[in-house]
Amino acid sequence: MATEGLRALLDSVRYEVLPSKATEDKVLAHVPHDVPVTVTASPVKGLEPTLDLTTRLAAHGYRVVPHVPARLLRDDAHLKDVVDRLLEVGVDDVFVPAGDADPPAGVYDGALPVLRRLSEMGSPFGRVGITGYPESHPLLHDDVTVQAMWDKHEHAAYIVSNLCFDARVLGEWLARIRRRHVTLPVYLGVAGPVQRAKLLAMATKIGVGESTRFLARHPSWFLRFAAPGGYSPHKLLARTEAALTAPSAGVAGLHLFTFNQIAETERWRRALLDRLSG
Repeated sequence: MATEGLRALLDSVRYEVLPSKATEDKVLAHVPHDVPVTVTASPVKGLEPTLDLTTRLAAHGYRVVPHVPARLLRDDAHLKDVVDRLLEVGVDDVFVPAGDADPPAGVYDGALPVLRRLSEMGSPFGRVGITGYPESHPLLHDDVTVQAMWDKHEHAAYIVSNLCFDARVLGEWLARIRRRHVTLPVYLGVAGPVQRAKLLAMATKIGVGESTRFLARHPSWFLRFAAPGGYSPHKLLARTEAALTAPSAGVAGLHLFTFNQIAETERWRRALLDRLSG
């Protein structure tokens, strides 16, 4: 039964991609149309590359979930413009983190004011995602991040957890947020089968995306990608299988951080699905 649960999670994936020049072609070549694609946003380049890639992928028939970081929005008028542009291309699902822009581009310093404003606008999107932090946030106490999820939950449809490489921490975090009556379904953030050299090159060259910046704050994690027998998404999922597939956990699927190694991520997922199917 647990294996069936893990297979169901692998069938319910989202691929996070970075808006680079080659991303569109990689998605078209390797991502099935039933896999949602989430597009990150850069505090350096702003929202335009995200909106542009979202528009192009949506035109190809993909379900696209753009990141709309609060700290990249200038004001209510900018938010309305972003909403209108996304609705025009058929987007019905957005992910609203606080973002890392420092200082903020405008009046929003966190996700909650943006979420409230979207609700005041009549909840234009059918689904809105918020961030969860299994690992301690670099700037916030764990209790604060859990409380923040509770404060945001009435405006959101799901949680996307940030990267975590510790099976014990993942299981404990899921149990903790459920004890705090955070009931939103969770898409568990998992790094794909990343090659360290490519990841380092991308982090240096592009420097975009919540995922890349989060890894940059934890340089020791790069060693996990390089060490023999080090990080493997399959190992992490196997170690957390019972916790992830328990009905009480409320895990709806996997949010795979591809770091634009999109072909490798899809090959790994298909191979693991084949293996689980016997």
